[in-house]
Amino acid sequence: MSLGPAGASLNPEQAENFEDMEKQFAVKAVQHMTTYWAILEKMKGSQLRLTKIDDEIYDHFKQDFPEFVTTETIDEDQMKSKEGKERWRNFMMAYEKKIDDYNFGTMLRANPKFEYGEKETIFAMRMQFYAIEIARNRQGLNDWVYEKAHT
Repeated sequence: MSLGPAGASLNPEQAENFEDMEKQFAVKAVQHMTTYWAILEKMKGSQLRLTKIDDEIYDHFKQDFPEFVTTETIDEDQMKSKEGKERWRNFMMAYEKKIDDYNFGTMLRANPKFEYGEKETIFAMRMQFYAIEIARNRQGLNDWVYEKAHT
């Protein structure tokens, strides 16, 4: 979708219906969230690969965010601060030509100990989701979902 050339002002009479766009985004984000959860119920996260380049993403994430503790609740304010946004933007740009929809919005659990829920879910970019969930899976932090589904 294009709203015109970069830097051009938006003419509301010529713009597409933003409400419909928001609804389409919400549907896609919820589909992604429910699909991921269904996969975690069918396969231990520690055995799951989310992309063809999980190893690269995991190593890059550990290098760029060595202070990130995957077992704790994500500090959304820090993640979305000016500095946090800049760090994540630099991280994500490495995948612009490698991962489809690398910067598409999605839902991310703030803490790996909880299911998706209104208070446990934050909005994140696709590469943030991949980086954090790959790390959680590597550490076995999502295996409980499979175990719960099979008890």
